[in-house]
Amino acid sequence: MEAIDRLIGNEAEFPILGKWHFFNHAGVAPIPRRAADAIGAYAMQSAEQAYIDCHWFATIDQLRQNVAKLMNATADEIAFVKNTSEGLALVANGIDWRPGDRIVTTAVEYPANAYPWLDLVERKGIELIRVPEEVREEGVRLVPLDAILRAADAPRTRLVTISHVEFASGQRHDLAAIGKFCRDRGIRLCVDGIQSLGALPVDVRAMNIDYLSADGHKWLLGPEGAGVFYCRQELIEQTHPALIGWLNVQNAHDFDHIEYRLKKDAGRFECGTYNVPGLLGLKASVDVLMEAGGQAVSGQVQLLTDRLVVGLKGQGWVVVSPRERGTEQGAEKGVWSGIVSFVREGLDATATAKRLKGDGIELAVRGGRLRVSPHFYNTVKQMDRLLEALG
Repeated sequence: MEAIDRLIGNEAEFPILGKWHFFNHAGVAPIPRRAADAIGAYAMQSAEQAYIDCHWFATIDQLRQNVAKLMNATADEIAFVKNTSEGLALVANGIDWRPGDRIVTTAVEYPANAYPWLDLVERKGIELIRVPEEVREEGVRLVPLDAILRAADAPRTRLVTISHVEFASGQRHDLAAIGKFCRDRGIRLCVDGIQSLGALPVDVRAMNIDYLSADGHKWLLGPEGAGVFYCRQELIEQTHPALIGWLNVQNAHDFDHIEYRLKKDAGRFECGTYNVPGLLGLKASVDVLMEAGGQAVSGQVQLLTDRLVVGLKGQGWVVVSPRERGTEQGAEKGVWSGIVSFVREGLDATATAKRLKGDGIELAVRGGRLRVSPHFYNTVKQMDRLLEALG
């Protein structure tokens, strides 16, 4: 039996299975039992021994290495942040902008990837281009790749900032194509990875990603307030920390000698004490994902969402999320993701979600549409139960 088979539908590992059909991992995910145990163990040790004989920071160092493996980075390129917003703000406030510089994004980004750049419009006089979403056949919504590249193909473009997966439509952008375009032209690529990291393949090298930020509380299955930030090694010293505190510097634990020398690795973006219990919980959650295996996790997410889409179309729902997929160099590729958004004319999505919640089914409403986002441990039986309740 493969490791993932032992985890799918395993109530001991995922207690949420005993109480809910939970399909909102694109919102705030339930944490695995291992993560809850790790946070509980921290609480008891903190209460009984304080920090004496603890191994918290060795565990956090291992988390840094594991997260790096998830995205094909190095540990020196990983910093810990409170949330996705903090990581994106590090980029927005860490680059030496000049009036007239151009930033390209989409018009359907989650606010975390909109407000930092709108702030630069006000403060720095940069030009922000927001590429609109289009409606295609059968109601499918997406932002075309060629439209993004056309918008970025301008002399003053310094940054493209984009969600790997759009939070409302579920469109997965072709980061490999966007990244190559940007790298060839000296444009930096910043990615909001919160809707993909932990569920879909992310390779910062193959995708030519310069910055990536992702909180742990969605597809990484971690607690809120514990996230990760990636900065490409070559850009670390070119990106100034947004906040300076005691931890950004070299020899940070030498409290008797104050010497301002920023760290040479991504630790320069960490300004103060960690959210220790949150990171310990995130470490346990990442361990579960690594045990299951990245490709196996992605394959199970695809299986569940494909089954849902076929069932929805059979019932007459309009599936808004693009679902095309393909393969390139053996790696899974396409515009599909773990998010499936759908609607039916005349339907009150909010009332429907409330009715389903009464039946023990949790999903979300975004843009007036129902949004389902299962993770790998959900079962085919649960998908069929959802379809039955919708029908």
